[in-house]
Amino acid sequence: MMILPYALGICTLAITISMLLCLIRLIMGPSMVDRLLALDTLFLNAICLIVVLGIYWASTSMFEGALLVAMLGFVSTAALARYFTTGHVID
Repeated sequence: MMILPYALGICTLAITISMLLCLIRLIMGPSMVDRLLALDTLFLNAICLIVVLGIYWASTSMFEGALLVAMLGFVSTAALARYFTTGHVID
């Protein structure tokens, strides 16, 4: 009896619930900082979901997709944080 598919299914469900909660915080956040943190956490959850699905489907290309999402998430979070603090992204 293999336990890995069951564990990956539970992980997928937990990550999906976490993404839904982050989406609610992104929409209903009282301040822009809360929304920015929710967006950053949503990117992190998306990376985790891609990695878990890559393990489940035994696909190596999913890990490359996770790296792309990680780079996009970092750059967009840094750019939005700079925009909210200074009012512009590039000097």
